[in-house]
Amino acid sequence: EVLQNHVLEAKVFHTEYGTGVAILTGAHRFSLTTNIDDLKLRRMPEVPGLQKPPSCWAVLSQDRVTIVLLAVGQDLYLLDNTSCSVVVSGLQWLAVGSRVACGHQHSLAGPSPVPLCPMGCSSAPSTHWQILPSALQAGMVGEQVAAGADGMPGLGQPFTLFVFFFPLIFAEASQEIFKIASMAPGALLLEAQKEYEKESQKADEYLREIKDQKLLAEAVSQCIEAAGYEHEPDTQKSLLRAASFGKCFIDKFPPEGFVRMCQDLRVLNAIRDYQIGIPLTFTQYKQLTIEVLLDRLVLRRLYPLAIRICEYLRLSEIQGVSRILAHWACYKVQQKDKSDEEVAHAINQKLGDTPGISYSEIAARAYDCGRTELAIKLLEYEPRSGEQVPLLLKMKRSKLALSKAIESGDTDLVYTVVLHLKNELNRGTFFMTLQNQPVALSLYRQFCKHQERETLKDLYNQDDNHQELGNFHVHSSYS
Repeated sequence: EVLQNHVLEAKVFHTEYGTGVAILTGAHRFSLTTNIDDLKLRRMPEVPGLQKPPSCWAVLSQDRVTIVLLAVGQDLYLLDNTSCSVVVSGLQWLAVGSRVACGHQHSLAGPSPVPLCPMGCSSAPSTHWQILPSALQAGMVGEQVAAGADGMPGLGQPFTLFVFFFPLIFAEASQEIFKIASMAPGALLLEAQKEYEKESQKADEYLREIKDQKLLAEAVSQCIEAAGYEHEPDTQKSLLRAASFGKCFIDKFPPEGFVRMCQDLRVLNAIRDYQIGIPLTFTQYKQLTIEVLLDRLVLRRLYPLAIRICEYLRLSEIQGVSRILAHWACYKVQQKDKSDEEVAHAINQKLGDTPGISYSEIAARAYDCGRTELAIKLLEYEPRSGEQVPLLLKMKRSKLALSKAIESGDTDLVYTVVLHLKNELNRGTFFMTLQNQPVALSLYRQFCKHQERETLKDLYNQDDNHQELGNFHVHSSYS
């Protein structure tokens, strides 16, 4: 079937078995393999009445089960090994909110460091939006809406809007707490805390319902978990206040989960701000990890926010602040509107002696940008000669590299530069260069005594050192 009808579209996905591929054929049928190294192509059930490619589709893989989720018009279908079922029909939409996102392909989750666009970016005609599994699992399903230039002021060419509907899908803890007439421990604790703030005796009545230590602990945990899935800071605070209230009645409740949730929510609220525009869910944030989030902020050049997050979470300097400052410095050297002295001074003022910072890497970036003098100035701040010298040799500043190697007192480093000079310069210039560096000349003589005795004779001749020249001939005769 694949050979006859060709492949209209393919998606690569990852499972516990390896790398998988799903394909949509010209007959509008899906086939997939969960491991391309052990190719077993499985044909999925037919979608009733599918006469054209779906508007969007994605592969979901979890717990050894791989399924295809696809949208046809206003219907959402789920294909598993044996059947095709309707997940959401057009009459069942519960559109509690919508979001208009740009049409560029940006990953909403996963390890990719590609930054998300701010809301409403329409800087180029859109091509295709790929809904990713994690977004779908969070209850995000999409529909393409074609719009012309008349539909959006200020845009002079047709583009595509992608409207995302959020059905009423919440975390289990949120459902338990906020559903109508809920008697879940978390719901009772939240009501108790609200009544306590009003100084009402009802607070005691609610607490009696969950006075058992196990129920109280469950109530606190539910409030903490539900806070993570709320986007409104006021609701987050209300749930966390309830959790804090409930902890007072529990013997030795571990505080780590509460503290971690407070930290996570502060970070999430900071990046969700409209000026930043990264509306991650709590689940996506945990899947991405803080390192990838910092990478995204760095790629957007949001260095101050990234540094504040590192300091707030108390990340190690090498893992956090140092890495971000190094990125900032590498960006700074590309600014051509400032002089070499200004840029070098600004970088040194900001970085100082911060652990984990390599001035040689920043200097290398400056050299790659064609700013050799700036690179040399930055190398002056590099405390490790072993890092300075290789870059100086690459920049063909061999004499300066020799001086730095001698200053370091590292014999091996001096030998490295001397042998590099020997290959780079003609014989006469090489000898003259060594004449001005007694330490290097002495080390080179030692090298020649063991490796190049004929060169040693030339050195004595050039220095008119008759005593050593005589010794050389006597030694040669005995040999």
